[in-house]
Amino acid sequence: MTTITTTALPTPRQRVEELADARISVFQRGYLADESNAVAALARLRRGAGQKPERLPDLWALVDTSPLHVPADNARELSEPELERAENALHTALTLWALHQQSRRDTGMHERGSRGRPRGVGAAVRRMMKPDEIDDSLRKRLVRAGTAPDLSTLAQRLRDIVLLLRREQFPLDYALLAGQLYTWQWPDGPDRVRREWGRSFHARQGEKPSDGLQPGDDGPAGE
Repeated sequence: MTTITTTALPTPRQRVEELADARISVFQRGYLADESNAVAALARLRRGAGQKPERLPDLWALVDTSPLHVPADNARELSEPELERAENALHTALTLWALHQQSRRDTGMHERGSRGRPRGVGAAVRRMMKPDEIDDSLRKRLVRAGTAPDLSTLAQRLRDIVLLLRREQFPLDYALLAGQLYTWQWPDGPDRVRREWGRSFHARQGEKPSDGLQPGDDGPAGE
């Protein structure tokens, strides 16, 4: 009897996360190596933080969503609504990373998380607090981001959090964030992302050294 093994095709959200990780990783390596092209790219991306992608056509080539316009590994083509949301998510994630990375030449501010080392938004906010205390002002920033009425407002509120993370030199998983921003734009998406952030916030309290798990385990990759 022949057993047929099927491999699950990547979901749109997974494709967004993979592309975000690929794009940011290239820019980050170049920036840390003081490569002029990467330094210039980061400066351009940084200016787009908190702004809508359609207002900044000069960034389209840097964000470069072209891999999403062709089927990957026999996956179906993305629909126009999926592509639009993916482009919005990638623009927002890459520009926020550039703002976060600014002037940090010794370490990358994009860092993939794992179950033992969560790097989601909730975990990052919790990390800025003392271990046994809840800083109400920081908690309120996370709540305000979670209750944003639209993606534009969410990007602005995340920008404020990113500036605090930059000051504290704490990294964030921007691939995971890109996936969450993609999910956010769908019906019931904000509720799902808020739950992910909540789990990430509480998971941070039990953080332990890397246990060899795969990146992105502090939130679901599918959507």
